[in-house]
Amino acid sequence: MRIVITGANRGIGLELARRYLDRGDHVDAAVRNPEAARELAALGRGAGGRLRILTCDVGDDTSVRTFATALGDVAVDVLINNAGILGKWVSLADLDFADVTRTVDTNAVGPLRVTAALLPHLRRSSMRKIVNMSSRMGSIAENTDGGAYAYRMSKAALNMANKSMSLDLRGEGFTVVVLHPDWVKTDMGGPDAPISVEESAAGIVALVDRLTIADTGGFFHFRGHTLPW
Repeated sequence: MRIVITGANRGIGLELARRYLDRGDHVDAAVRNPEAARELAALGRGAGGRLRILTCDVGDDTSVRTFATALGDVAVDVLINNAGILGKWVSLADLDFADVTRTVDTNAVGPLRVTAALLPHLRRSSMRKIVNMSSRMGSIAENTDGGAYAYRMSKAALNMANKSMSLDLRGEGFTVVVLHPDWVKTDMGGPDAPISVEESAAGIVALVDRLTIADTGGFFHFRGHTLPW
C-alpha cells in the first residue's frame, strides 16, 4: 500500500510512518521542514526507498498544491491527515483570536486542503481511505468542562467537514472517518498522558486496515468503538 501521512516528523505521525514502513508499505511523509525531520530520515535509511519526505504546510494553499504535484502520478491508498496544533488553552476573557483562527485553519481547513489536492491520487486506488485525526475534545456531547476554545472548535469543525466529505465521496467508494488517538504521550499531549505513542499508533493501523465503506462518516476511538458527536 501507499500511505500519505501529514505531520509525520514526530509523535503519532512518526510512529505511524515507522509501523507502515516496517510492514513493507510505501510512505509519503508530509512535513513543514524536511531538513529538521531527522528521526523520520533515519527511518528512510532502512526502508529501501519506500519513504519519501516531502515539504507540506497544511496551512498554506500553495504548499499543499506543490506537495500534491511532487507526489507524481502515484495511487494513494490511505491518506492520514495527522498534522495539527494545540492552540492556546486560555480563559474566555484571555482569548487570542488570531490564535483561534490559526488553530481552526490548521486543524480543520488544513485536512480539507490536503484531501482536495490529493483526490486525483486517491481516485487511482481501489482502497480510497481518508482518515482525519480528530479528538473527543471536538465532541459537543462530551464537553462537560468548557474551555479549550480554539482546539475544541477546530476539531468540531473537522468532524463536520469529515461528515460532508463522507457523503460527497461515498458514491465513489471512499471511506472517510475521523479518529480519536486518545491522550497520548507526545509533545502535544505531554508526559502525563496515559497512552504511549506505540499503543495509539498500533491501534490506529489496525483500525485503518479493517475500515470499510460501511464505516464512512464515523467518529472512532483508536481502539475501534464509536464516539458521540
